[in-house]
Amino acid sequence: MKMESSQLKNVYFTMNKIRKFEEKALHLFETNKLRGSVHLCIGQEATPATVCELLNPDDYIASTHRGHGHCIAKGADVRLALAELMGRATGYCKGRGGSMHIADVDAGNLGANAIVGGGIPIAVGAALASKMQKNGKIAVSFFGDSATNEGVFHEALNFAAVWKLPVVFVCENNGFGISVPQWESTAVKDLSVRAASYNIPGVTVDGNDVLAIAEAFAKAAERVRAGEGPTLIECKTYRWMGHWTGDPQPYRTREEVEEWKKKCPIKRLREYLIENGMATAEELDAMEKKATDLADEAEEFALNSPEPDPEHVLDDVFYEGGDN
Repeated sequence: MKMESSQLKNVYFTMNKIRKFEEKALHLFETNKLRGSVHLCIGQEATPATVCELLNPDDYIASTHRGHGHCIAKGADVRLALAELMGRATGYCKGRGGSMHIADVDAGNLGANAIVGGGIPIAVGAALASKMQKNGKIAVSFFGDSATNEGVFHEALNFAAVWKLPVVFVCENNGFGISVPQWESTAVKDLSVRAASYNIPGVTVDGNDVLAIAEAFAKAAERVRAGEGPTLIECKTYRWMGHWTGDPQPYRTREEVEEWKKKCPIKRLREYLIENGMATAEELDAMEKKATDLADEAEEFALNSPEPDPEHVLDDVFYEGGDN
């Protein structure tokens, strides 16, 4: 599948929105304005931006503890997203979910999840519901490399394969499970080979290459929408920052990080768009500035938003509806 220039420019803008949002979150953490640590996806923007560009607005995603990028790519208002990270009442979950549990159900984002692999069965459940309701929606499960060693990963793939559910499994393999490199924890080099155990397609792509991700995901989406069942896509990428905002990162060298920064997905797509006459440098600069402005607006909105009122601490905890 070849993405249209308009789609590629959308992806470029989305990647910049994610990057600027994450940089803003880091700044707020470092200036003691954002309480608690956050898990940043700087360097990994290509996968969520590309995948979500190819989804329908009513399709579902299930995210991870490193889920800000997924949320933004699925259409979140960055003001509400940042307010949620800062525990403010104006956030998507009224400040109660925070970074690792942010959700935007109206946009099809079923939520981030602090449990490694915890979002996988949620996506499979949404896919099962879609199949039973025959509503044409598909689900995407985003997860990291370490989640493929969890039992729920294998249970979910097997179940989805048997039932031919409309779900695409997208592994963002950034090479580390907290501080443990993949080669120390996992017997296979390419995680996509695990798809063979469940008789479904598995493919490994460069997770910093928008075009490669788009080709793999478009094929997988076509397959699930045709009722042929799931696909496992492994996107090999790299997180520039530590596992969390206070991570001292003794497990890798600065040289390794700098080498990966040279493979920046934003820079690569920018060069592609300009070289192929799809956009001018001025046009892309304007997109980057707009993303920066949105992050600044989000900061102002979040800082000026109220803290949750303790009087409402039990709201939304217990079901108070009728018999339905």
